[in-house]
Amino acid sequence: MFEIDQVNILLIEDEEFDVRRVENTIKPFGDKIKIVDVVSDGKLAVELLDRKKNAYDLVVMDFQIAGGLRGEHLIKKIKLIDPTLQIIVITKMTINIADYDFAHNLMKAGAFWYCTKYPGDIEEHIYQPTDFIISIFNAAEKRKLMWDKQKSNQKLNRKVEDILADKKIVGVSEEVNRLRDQIAKFANSNTPILILGASGTGKELVAYNLHYLGNRKYENFIPINCGSIPDQLIESELFGYEKGAFTGADKGKPGLFELANNGTIFLDEVSELPLSSQVKLLRVLQEGEVEKLGRTEKVKVNVRVISASNKNLETEVKEKRFREDLYYRLNVVPIRVSNLSNRREDIHYLVDYFMNDFANDMGKEIPVLTEDAMKKLINYSWPGNIRELKNVVQRLLFFDEKTIDPNIVETALGKKIFDTDDVIIASEGISFKNPEGIISLKGMEKNFREKYFKYVRNQCGSDAEAAKKLGLAPPNYSRMCKELGLK
Repeated sequence: MFEIDQVNILLIEDEEFDVRRVENTIKPFGDKIKIVDVVSDGKLAVELLDRKKNAYDLVVMDFQIAGGLRGEHLIKKIKLIDPTLQIIVITKMTINIADYDFAHNLMKAGAFWYCTKYPGDIEEHIYQPTDFIISIFNAAEKRKLMWDKQKSNQKLNRKVEDILADKKIVGVSEEVNRLRDQIAKFANSNTPILILGASGTGKELVAYNLHYLGNRKYENFIPINCGSIPDQLIESELFGYEKGAFTGADKGKPGLFELANNGTIFLDEVSELPLSSQVKLLRVLQEGEVEKLGRTEKVKVNVRVISASNKNLETEVKEKRFREDLYYRLNVVPIRVSNLSNRREDIHYLVDYFMNDFANDMGKEIPVLTEDAMKKLINYSWPGNIRELKNVVQRLLFFDEKTIDPNIVETALGKKIFDTDDVIIASEGISFKNPEGIISLKGMEKNFREKYFKYVRNQCGSDAEAAKKLGLAPPNYSRMCKELGLK
């Protein structure tokens, strides 16, 4: 951390008389302020600063210095070398300390403060000695704050880089390259973005990249799955409530839009929002205001909204399940994510990426996939898209085989869960043989649930619809999917 134990000064002055006046002025504070070097030429000063980086905290300079490089041009050159260096100007150009035009030009160039050399008959110290000393300490403090901010930004940048590495978009296909180009183009946009694509194609991954590659990357990114929250709770989650807004509200709660202020909120499965919540979301988009339960005054927010849907929202609008005005507000910038079956040239890269990632995480040796095994993965239909591929790769590692052949791939794809030597499917139901191959009831239940959950989800347009068909509350459905490795 940058500390102010001593303020080190580079003095740029070509008149010995004024050098002596500056030295006399700071002499009472010699334990805290030190003139490290004195140069009488602007160009030499720039060369010295470039050579001795971080040797000075402050530059005190004559405005009309010798050497051809002077005034505002010299200030700008110094700032190019080190933007955190503070500059105090002493000048004969004006005797008026309230010369606003002169001061404005200096500040615009990058100076911290200035003082006049007049009256010239003062031999002991420069004019305004008290203000001069105070400005030195203030300038040093400002540099410290700038250093601290730089270090904080460096830490934040490393965190952002780690997130982007974890949320990397893998592939070489034309579809993926187009997707990367769109993300780069729209990352700094504050307009609403709608991501369209089937379940499991990586819509949330796109949202993460849009946020962390944009100018809001240091602010919060708040994702929410609108289909996993019961209708009666969605408004309090999104918009919050005040203490006493309803029975049991013993304290207030900020909504997700408040938590995302100045950042980004990602509304996944936005088509699952109830119509009442759609009205309030429209107000946020139009007015930048949140209506909290139990509060009469609106709460101002500045949030970039990214939404996603695996449904055809135009059809939802025609069927009166989604507001037309909200659809047009959300669909300012549409981004479409392709199914994995449309970008088969990426499957090899995705398998390698997930295999390395999971093997490292699980502390396992990376197995070798035979050419036929990879062909089987490439030629598979992937109804669950990248999410399904990710789960299959993770499953392959659990076999603890050094070589993965096509039979192991078929088992991992779920084609042999109920088609082994131990379990067969008959017209009258499930029958069993070979008692030596019996697996635990818990293991069989997990196999069945995983296969059935995946089947039901692929037949539905959203998590909410799948939960309804399975007779589960959306939160329970979401939890069970995570337990089965489907999310």
